[in-house]
Amino acid sequence: MTPGQIMMGLKEKAVYLISGGIDSPVAAYLGIMRGWEPLFVHFDNRPFIGENELEKAKLAAARLVEFTGTEAELLLIPHGRDLELILTKCRRNLSCLLCKRMMYRKADAIARAEGCGAIVTGEIIGEQASQTLHNLILNTSVAESQVVRPLLGFNKTEVEEIARRIGTYPISAMKSEGCSAASIKARTLARSHELEKEELNLPLRELVDVGLRDAKRIRLP
Repeated sequence: MTPGQIMMGLKEKAVYLISGGIDSPVAAYLGIMRGWEPLFVHFDNRPFIGENELEKAKLAAARLVEFTGTEAELLLIPHGRDLELILTKCRRNLSCLLCKRMMYRKADAIARAEGCGAIVTGEIIGEQASQTLHNLILNTSVAESQVVRPLLGFNKTEVEEIARRIGTYPISAMKSEGCSAASIKARTLARSHELEKEELNLPLRELVDVGLRDAKRIRLP
């Protein structure tokens, strides 16, 4: 069965979190090929990340649309203010976890508003502190929607092979700056009560509402 034939049978819709990295476009491809119609969501972390990270995410999403023959939109969600507040008001070694939890809150709100049955991510176990198996559970505990991780048991070589085959690898491999808000001595085994205590310093509901209100919707070709 070809990608185009798969697309003709799409019935369910999912939020696909997509960054400028290698993993998330591959996870999105696998989800689309399972028959889940895509709504791509990119969290804009500027000024804590380079300008070209946003462009890479746009190009990767467009390439997936071209390769699979589907139609899709890309939502650009502002996330820079969230990071600024996390860095100034919360413990530095928890910043990546707190950032991910805010992303999941926003993704969950988008999924419910857009009628999406799941959130699809490119997370791989052990890739970084926020992606240890223990911390992945803490990340998603703030979301009501089902979270699907197609790459959970993959290794980097397997992911890169798929990325090369579907044509997203050259885009993801383009040079970009790392996130300057990354945790210092990040906690690999955080505790739920630690995160909840730090989140008392943040206007969680406001950040979700503002993120969705200021989202930019792009129709992909």
